[in-house]
Amino acid sequence: MKHIDNITALILAGGLGTRLSSVVSDRPKVLASVNGRPFLSYLLEQLIAADFRDVILCTGYKAEMIKKAFGNCYKNLTIRYSRESEPLGTGGALRYALPMIEEETVLAMNGDSYIDEDMSAYIEWYFKNKVETALLLTKVADASRYGSVEVNIKGCIICFDEKKENAGSGYINAGVYIFKKHLLESIPSASPFSLEREFFPSLIGKGLFGYLCESELLDIGTPKS
Repeated sequence: MKHIDNITALILAGGLGTRLSSVVSDRPKVLASVNGRPFLSYLLEQLIAADFRDVILCTGYKAEMIKKAFGNCYKNLTIRYSRESEPLGTGGALRYALPMIEEETVLAMNGDSYIDEDMSAYIEWYFKNKVETALLLTKVADASRYGSVEVNIKGCIICFDEKKENAGSGYINAGVYIFKKHLLESIPSASPFSLEREFFPSLIGKGLFGYLCESELLDIGTPKS
């Protein structure tokens, strides 16, 4: 059995896109047009390239527009929807989708960023090293906007540094995560919860690893980017 058969893929596509309202005011930010295509399509293409056949979209804000744009499939990728009725945050959205997750391992992607990295290699590394939880980290020249992530010589994540001016170069969270499904059960149900601020920091010292790369990250969280 291929590793891909043991993973359920989800994309966090429920964000309000408040900071993008000046340039993308009429649609969810995952439908922002990039080179004439919805941004979400690039993430779906990455999953197809890694041989995924199924994805769950965690939607919320203007969810009906996303379903109208993509329907129940994209090329050979089946799309299912987990629609939250009120904003639950990145962690809360995954917890809400838990009943739909069939495999023991989860790959979750932020819907407002794209990292030009080989997902198959990332997945292979995850299983080869028998990791519990992994964050894809990429090195940037200036981590001021993002906040940096520190790892030790073994690749274990040891701390998350807040955003700060003149931070210099460092590794940042690229928004693609692999972890065991049972960990989602620790997230409170039906209440807002953040992966970045609450879930991952709580796993430091408990098998939280970083997969290091230097691939380019495209983050559409602001009008400029």
